Amino acid sequence: MKNRITPRNEEHELRDDEFIVSKTDTRGVITYCNRTLMRISGFSESELFGKQHNIIRHPDMPRGAYRLMWQLLRNGDEFFGYVKNLCRDGSYYWVLANVTPDINADGKLVGYYSVRRKPTRKAIAIIEPIYKRMLDVERQAGAKDAPDASVAHLKQLCAEQGVSYDQFIIQLDQQ
Repeated sequence: MKNRITPRNEEHELRDDEFIVSKTDTRGVITYCNRTLMRISGFSESELFGKQHNIIRHPDMPRGAYRLMWQLLRNGDEFFGYVKNLCRDGSYYWVLANVTPDINADGKLVGYYSVRRKPTRKAIAIIEPIYKRMLDVERQAGAKDAPDASVAHLKQLCAEQGVSYDQFIIQLDQQ
């Protein structure tokens, strides 16, 4: 989905004690969101419910970040990652996201839960240039291969540091 919102360089920050919570079905369609998401994003409940979660995707986010997230989730794993989201007015906000599969009592996947909190400024300062490089890798790779190319770049970066992706994110969170 292409956003029709023009991004602008104004950031909103979550308070230290705030959490954004949302729930989607298995296709990423929003079925629940808390008031914090509505407040910081500027979208109303009716504008979010029934819409793809990527309604708040900022164009500064590499497609590879989401490819990695979906790979992990489809394997039944949880995802941790830094995400820059787009507000209704074109401003943005950063979060440290944790997305987990929602499994019902019968063991069937019924959707996903996401809990997001305020990231550290140091972590953002480290991840932003990585995401910019991933976007460059995606442009060079072409539309079809872009997500896989940027995931490979990110995994290579982690390998060069001798850590897994999860270890990398945990280290950033401790900055």
